[in-house]
Amino acid sequence: MNKVSDEQLEAEHTKAAIAARLDSPSRYGDLGDMVLGAVDGTVTTFAIVSGVAGTDISHGTLLAFTLGLANVLADGFSMGASNYLKARSDLQTIENYRKKEEMHIRRIPESEREEIRQIYIRKGFSGDLLEQIVEQITQNKQLWVETMLTDEWGLHLSPISPLRSATLTFGAFLVAGTVPLLPLLLGLFSEINSKTVFLLCGAFAGIVFLITGALRGKILEVSISRSAVETFVVGGVAAAVAYLVGNVLGTAFSIH
Repeated sequence: MNKVSDEQLEAEHTKAAIAARLDSPSRYGDLGDMVLGAVDGTVTTFAIVSGVAGTDISHGTLLAFTLGLANVLADGFSMGASNYLKARSDLQTIENYRKKEEMHIRRIPESEREEIRQIYIRKGFSGDLLEQIVEQITQNKQLWVETMLTDEWGLHLSPISPLRSATLTFGAFLVAGTVPLLPLLLGLFSEINSKTVFLLCGAFAGIVFLITGALRGKILEVSISRSAVETFVVGGVAAAVAYLVGNVLGTAFSIH
């Protein structure tokens, strides 16, 4: 956690700042989609480049670029669509449980009131204070239902929107997945040898991992350098596996 001054802490905890923070959507909800898209986009693109590494410049580089670009568009869209459906499922799950709890409150209110009581007993409340809490919550139907959703069923009531989730994933995949392909353009329009092109692709992939990790660290407010190195190592291992698999398949199908 980054060090902050007492003045900054005070500024972040004024009534207005607290209200704004509670009303705003969580910025951390976007992080998983962006990191997933960026790392997967880089690794899968690098896997394709690896599959044709070492081929002659006229054939292999063009093949790698064509397949890589097709992968970025198709696989990126597929990941975005999958995240869209997942986010839609999360919203539908919340709505289904909301209707279920509303029906329970309508038909068996005393049993549902006892559930609220048990929830707050587990939080350490007892006696008159416990009964006051139960009374306050059960007087507000919306609060009652939402308390059941979060504390009984463990649901997060502010999931990321399906369209936003899909857009972030596809966008991160598209941007990150395109970067390792850039050296291939150099190979197509210059006399640079294929080995150098491949090394540049690997270097560009590493840069993407470092940048992704640094952004992750900044959002999480942890050590940026440590997060960058961690993402670089994890992504590098995945890329190394992609390289080995690509070479094996490339040899097996006589691409080299």
